[in-house]
Amino acid sequence: MSKFKVLIADYTYSTLEPEKKVLETAGAEVITAQCRTEEDVIEAAHGVDGIICQYAPISKKVIDQLATCKIVARYGVGFDTIDVPAATEKGIMVTNVTDYSLDEVSNHAFALLMACARKVVQLNESVQNGRWDSKVAKPIYRLHGQTLGLIGFGNIPQRLALKAKAFGLEILAYDPFVSNDLAKELGVKLVDLQQLCALSDYISVHPPLNKHTKGMVSDEQFRAMKESAYIINTSRGAVIDEPALIRALEANEIAGAGLDVLETEPMAKDNPLLSMPNVIITPHSAYYSVESELELKQKTAQNVADALSGKEPAYLVNKDVVHA
Repeated sequence: MSKFKVLIADYTYSTLEPEKKVLETAGAEVITAQCRTEEDVIEAAHGVDGIICQYAPISKKVIDQLATCKIVARYGVGFDTIDVPAATEKGIMVTNVTDYSLDEVSNHAFALLMACARKVVQLNESVQNGRWDSKVAKPIYRLHGQTLGLIGFGNIPQRLALKAKAFGLEILAYDPFVSNDLAKELGVKLVDLQQLCALSDYISVHPPLNKHTKGMVSDEQFRAMKESAYIINTSRGAVIDEPALIRALEANEIAGAGLDVLETEPMAKDNPLLSMPNVIITPHSAYYSVESELELKQKTAQNVADALSGKEPAYLVNKDVVHA
């Protein structure tokens, strides 16, 4: 008989065998659900020792009903679907996986930047529509010597900075939590947000979503940007004020956007962004590779296995819950 019961509250994967293999070594039985609401989670999580979740809402209402749960582990870097203060107050560990797709997301951000810079999608569509004419994409500017501004300068944008520098881009960053010494070591200049918006030819957005970052790129920031600037987002859709982005694009305040994330996913079919030829949209896929998905599943499950075995998980978000 299993010592523990772990709920995988929701998932989009074709198999859960990697998670089950890790959790079985800790003596845990895995049960699964596809929870969409708080009520779904409350019902499915009755009597569990741990929860793994992807998009299921782990709110205070849910946490208040968790009598036996020791850990909530999220698939991914972000944890905005979990009420961390409520979990901490109840003594429940919250974990994420901060390093599973650093290359994938930084590569995807740069791919979107390059697609915007070289107008790859526009040129491809022109050829597919029977027009063989390179002039349809004019103007295209040389990438070398232009400026990339990074909003947030954690692990992913640090990798992006190194890749972009190889293409001759100058790098600016805005992140109040990063030291000048680290920025200098990586050849990056720290500036404030408005300076970054005014000076950058490309802006890549990377902060986590929280009450401080929600809508942090809005009308004021778009008005400060160059008319030739592109904005790239592989972070969270709500970091950018989407109506403000649409206004900026419609008013030609910026040149275009490359977006892997939106405020609402999947996006509505009548979203104006879908009809804009200077906007490239991918379906929240920046994180994905065969290798990164396997790594994420194993590390998420290991967080739970460690917690149930009395160890501190490697990717603990609320360290106060352990050290209190």
